Amino acid sequence: MASTFAIRHLSWLTLLVSLVYCGKMKIVEEPNTFGLNSHLLVQGSRLQARVKPSPVSGPPHLFRLAGKCFSYIESTYKYEFCPFHNVTQHEQSFRWNAYSGILGIWQEWEIQNNTFTAMWFREGDSCGSKNRQTKVLFTCGNSSKLAKVSEPQTCMYSLTFETPLVCHTHSLLVYPVLSEKLQKEWDEIEQARYEELITEQGYKKMLKDLFEEAGFLKKAQQQKQEVSTQAPTHQNLEQCTKDYEKQRAEIERLRSLLTQHNIPYNTETGRPNTPLTSQPSVVQDQHLRGDMGIVADL
Repeated sequence: MASTFAIRHLSWLTLLVSLVYCGKMKIVEEPNTFGLNSHLLVQGSRLQARVKPSPVSGPPHLFRLAGKCFSYIESTYKYEFCPFHNVTQHEQSFRWNAYSGILGIWQEWEIQNNTFTAMWFREGDSCGSKNRQTKVLFTCGNSSKLAKVSEPQTCMYSLTFETPLVCHTHSLLVYPVLSEKLQKEWDEIEQARYEELITEQGYKKMLKDLFEEAGFLKKAQQQKQEVSTQAPTHQNLEQCTKDYEKQRAEIERLRSLLTQHNIPYNTETGRPNTPLTSQPSVVQDQHLRGDMGIVADL
């Protein structure tokens, strides 16, 4: 009886083990989550943008794309295009340090012949001595999606975005998007060009200024040289004394020159007391705004 009971239970145990180890197991392949963009990492280790995106601009009917992202998988990389925000690249790998990076931050439109031809995303992650940048081209399509990704030059990417929002012939024209004020300015620029009052270089410069004012182009940051007003630091008292003596000698030299030429000066400030001479009045320029090659009226 005991042997019969053991054999019966042993058969059930064998069946249970077979179901556990011999049954089909479903393996789900997921891209690694331990790259730079992982939610498990601290915030400081995630993708960090160099600059803030430019404001949303361009054709108003494209504004609905803001806040959305579109993906495209090429080989082992996943590209994400977020209109008016950024373009990113994520390596689909099981490696613990899989690459994730920013290929560009939204900057400005590219405009040619009264048409918005592309979006430019610049100031991406470092790539040698420069930063990554991406140009996004628009083409008509049945749905909004990324259709193509390429890297024509090292660290310079090109994306093709299909959308029904640009299928209309006039969907990417610049002039209709401008304010009434800027449209009037553009009309005046075109008239001046037609009458040959401005050179071709001046015409292009004035249009560029107009597009910058409209917010379509990013204004070039003027490099301003700041003159330091901080007093020099001295390592020791001896160096400080030497500098003081040099400055004192220079002041005495300047005072001698003023006295030699009979120029009175204030002994407290050292400034001449001579009255300021009136500057000749400047003739107001009658040329068009943003003159960069306007023919002078002789």
